[in-house]
Amino acid sequence: MKPFERILIATDGSDNAKAAAIQGLVLAKLMDAEVTAVSVVDIGEPYTGKGLRRSDVDNYPLLAEEASANVEQVSKEGEEMGVAVKKLVRKGTPANEIISVSKDYDLIVMGTLGRTGLSHFLVGSVAEKVVRFASCPVLVIRTHKE
Repeated sequence: MKPFERILIATDGSDNAKAAAIQGLVLAKLMDAEVTAVSVVDIGEPYTGKGLRRSDVDNYPLLAEEASANVEQVSKEGEEMGVAVKKLVRKGTPANEIISVSKDYDLIVMGTLGRTGLSHFLVGSVAEKVVRFASCPVLVIRTHKE
C-alpha cells in the first residue's frame, strides 16, 4: 500500500472533530504527508447556531469567523507536532464541499457524533455522506463519552 501523501482534515470545531484532527495529524507526521484543514460555513441550515432564522439576521461573518478559528486550531495543533497545515474555509453544505475537494486528497480524516436511530434519521450524518461519495478513502473517528 502506498503511503498517504495528501490528507484532508475536516473540522467543525466540535470535540469529535478535534479528536479526529489529532489522529489525522499523527498519521500525517508518521507518513510525512501534506495536510489541509477544511471547515465549511454551512449555508444550508435554516437556523444559525444561536437558534435565529437566517432570514432574521445575516450571520455569515460570524460563521465564517468560526470556520477560520476551526482551521486555525488544527494548524496550531499541527505546528506543535511539527506538521505544517494549510487552511481552507469553504461556503456551502459541509458534506458536499468536503466531497467536492476530496479528489485532490489521498485520505479524509473527520469525526462523527455516532448518532443512531431517530436522531440520525432527522439530523443525518455529514460523515456518512462523505464516506459514501468521496473520491478517496475516509477515516472516521468516533469518540466515546465516558
